[in-house]
Amino acid sequence: MDFLPIFINIKNQNCLVVGGGEVAARKVTLLLQANAHVIVVSPELDEKLNAQLNQGNITHRAEYFHPEHLANVILVIAATNDRATNQLVSESAKILRIPVNVVDNPDLCSFIMPSIVDRSPLLIAVSSSGKSPVLARLLRAHLETIIPEAYGRLVNYAAQFREQVKQHFSHPQKRRLFWEKHLQGSFSEMVLAGKDQAAKNYLANALQGEIDDIPPGEVYLVGAGPGNPDLLTFRAMRLMQQADVVVYDRLVSPAILNMVRRDASRIYAGKERNKHTIPQESINNLLVRLAKEGKRVLRLKGGDPFIFGRGGEEIETLTDHHIPFQVVPGITAASGVAAYAGIPLTHRDYAQSCIFVTGHLKNDSINLDWPTLARPQQTIVIYMGSLGLPVLCQQLISHGLPDTMPAAIIQQGTTQKQKIIIGSLKTLPDLTAAANLTPPTLIIVGEVVKLHPKLTWFQPIENTSQSSTSPSN
Repeated sequence: MDFLPIFINIKNQNCLVVGGGEVAARKVTLLLQANAHVIVVSPELDEKLNAQLNQGNITHRAEYFHPEHLANVILVIAATNDRATNQLVSESAKILRIPVNVVDNPDLCSFIMPSIVDRSPLLIAVSSSGKSPVLARLLRAHLETIIPEAYGRLVNYAAQFREQVKQHFSHPQKRRLFWEKHLQGSFSEMVLAGKDQAAKNYLANALQGEIDDIPPGEVYLVGAGPGNPDLLTFRAMRLMQQADVVVYDRLVSPAILNMVRRDASRIYAGKERNKHTIPQESINNLLVRLAKEGKRVLRLKGGDPFIFGRGGEEIETLTDHHIPFQVVPGITAASGVAAYAGIPLTHRDYAQSCIFVTGHLKNDSINLDWPTLARPQQTIVIYMGSLGLPVLCQQLISHGLPDTMPAAIIQQGTTQKQKIIIGSLKTLPDLTAAANLTPPTLIIVGEVVKLHPKLTWFQPIENTSQSSTSPSN
């Protein structure tokens, strides 16, 4: 984040606005809505600010800005059309460690003003970190259309019951479950429909009917897909926001992990070659223990949990301990990465079948059914095979595939770090070694790789050149 989003209480506090024009008037109005004491420094005021002055809403100092004007103020906004004045305001405020905003000059700001959706006491702020205010306003306008005005009343009614709920439930997670249930159910609908007394009665009765015990735990086994958060399912997103704790793998991208509920505990259970942070059996037992503590546990796995993800082993353990669970499939790396690389896994002119395998090296060898893999008109997708790539290619050639067979390796597919190396079984190992790729990678072998130059469509922002190629011979 370029800026930390916070909300500041400026009620009855002195706030300074430097400038007397239309832009300054807008900022003054916003500060007054937050019940600040507003001081305006400007030789002249426009019509709107004069009206505020005549109504006694602001204090006016008909002067040019001087650092002495910063005495006893907690926040400053510079809204003049003079760069030198704006810079003086910024530098003077920063020396005194007073938050300062210079309109349309993010480089001079210590804080920025977001676009605001006001459903007081519910406030939603949207910011582009000062880079595209118009986009922020467009997003705010969209939010205005989908968030009912009555949400402010909903917040106030929930506040009236907050202490009662806290006293009724000794377990924090039980309180959270209670509020999640009723803020999305009948209570919420009654408030939004203006049935205030009915809503109060409903919530009071619902509270009395709840037992204060440890809520039953549950495990959500969720596939996070190949890395791009846009590829998450709706169900995955919903469960990610409900979880109390997340146990996540190495292949879960930071962008996806950031979409988990902010206050959920995070436990890293990643596995790398010869380095398992937590052994698989310990992960299985961890899920059981957390669920028995009454927690909603998000087991977040890259790709799909049932394709080389050991999801079956984990839910076997949950079943043995009578732990309820849900499974949410994810887009596996084979289909997601291949699609973003412009390589269809099947095509009636090139491949009528597709096979997925893992390429783990063990004692410098890979134990696979090579005759089954080395068949014509078949696409081979190899997970976790970058270290064993020379062995993989040599074995496929030894078992009948031509050394000119097209092959590709894709780094961090579907993300902005995607990089594609195109070659053949003969050339791909050397091309890969020279490219210094960053895991995770996926290998695709088959005639369908020929379609990449024609079908490629995804252009990562971070790479000026998405793919490298070499002659197949």
